[in-house]
Amino acid sequence: MKSRTLAQKLIETGAVRVNSERTIRTDHQVGEGDVLTMTVHSRLLVWKILDPGSRRGPPTEAQGLYEDLSPPAPPRVTEPMPFVLREAGSGRPTKKERRETDKLTDEE
Repeated sequence: MKSRTLAQKLIETGAVRVNSERTIRTDHQVGEGDVLTMTVHSRLLVWKILDPGSRRGPPTEAQGLYEDLSPPAPPRVTEPMPFVLREAGSGRPTKKERRETDKLTDEE
């Protein structure tokens, strides 16, 4: 998380599990060997704590304190957007044509 406040809010919503048990306490003690499971921005994260660390250091040092066990993110499938062909110079679309166009974009 970007800040401690955001991390606390995530925990208080019940989105974090410690060793498969949901916790809403921000003062829950974790240590070496504990597994944290959380969903952040629609992505499942699973981290195993290797060492709690002795100080607050740079991100590169912090990355060595846990093992990322998260499943790989599913590939993003992007399909080309269908479009309606109109003759050049035919003016503004009619209400009917506009509804047909809206149907194409609303089916996401």
